[in-house]
Amino acid sequence: MKYHYYIADVFTRQIFSGAQIAVFPYADALSRQQMQKIACELNLSETVFVKKRDKLTGKRVMRVFSPQREIDFAGHPIIATAYVLADIGDIELAGAITPLVFEQNAGDVEVNISAQDGKPTLVQFTRKLAPVVDRFAPTTEELANFLSLQPSEFDTKKYSARLVSCGFPYLIVPVFNYETVRKARFNYLTWSQSSAPQTAAQEILLFSPKTLHPDANFHTRLLGSRIGIHEDPPVGSAMPAFAAYLCSFDFMQKGTYTFSVDRGEDKNRRSVLHLEMDHKRLENLTIRVGGEAVLVAEGMMTIPDLD
Repeated sequence: MKYHYYIADVFTRQIFSGAQIAVFPYADALSRQQMQKIACELNLSETVFVKKRDKLTGKRVMRVFSPQREIDFAGHPIIATAYVLADIGDIELAGAITPLVFEQNAGDVEVNISAQDGKPTLVQFTRKLAPVVDRFAPTTEELANFLSLQPSEFDTKKYSARLVSCGFPYLIVPVFNYETVRKARFNYLTWSQSSAPQTAAQEILLFSPKTLHPDANFHTRLLGSRIGIHEDPPVGSAMPAFAAYLCSFDFMQKGTYTFSVDRGEDKNRRSVLHLEMDHKRLENLTIRVGGEAVLVAEGMMTIPDLD
């Protein structure tokens, strides 16, 4: 059978920036094995397979695959899928904001699509979290060793390194400057010899409150043993943990906060993510993640019976 698919650049308004996500809008007949093989063939960070809208619940089931495995929850695919379905007319845009619900393996996700002149502009999804924050973290000297930095480059005045999990544990590490984030290099040997593996963190979110762009408040980058030394992967899945991290500090007063986070460089597929969080000093935290997208390509794939 032949299947249409679309590729969108996500968390950007410029083509060839942000993260590339493939979306198959009519994937009801595909098996899990077929989906995995297709994701491997396209070799993008994530590929989305969407089932038809359920007439009773109004939900659309979306399954997300990396080239290696199925992913239970991912943020970039939500933005890409909502944008693509709205752009091709599968979702009828009702006024300035159109609500809908996607169902991922991890559960339902509430989504709002903002539109102008009948075209999607910004997509925002909501997550309600029960984060776990652990203040035990490697020492500054250990951080410096396995990130190939100097101890003086870490921000120990306003922030501190903490382990945060919203289902997936991240070691979140603050530095003073944008340039420090860019030059960091993960060293697996010194990582394995430090106390870091005891934290159960699998990836490090390095961030700075200084950026090169006026449309972002923080600059971020993911590093770790499963990430190549020169890679700069999407950070969308780490944003719930980052929001919970910010709320874990005493200087954060109760209230609703709005801020933006970027990753990458202008020449390296820069992304901008817009976040809102309702900080009430409770165990649960509500965050809203929004971003733009742009349609880059569409194609047709002939898929044989792989079972």
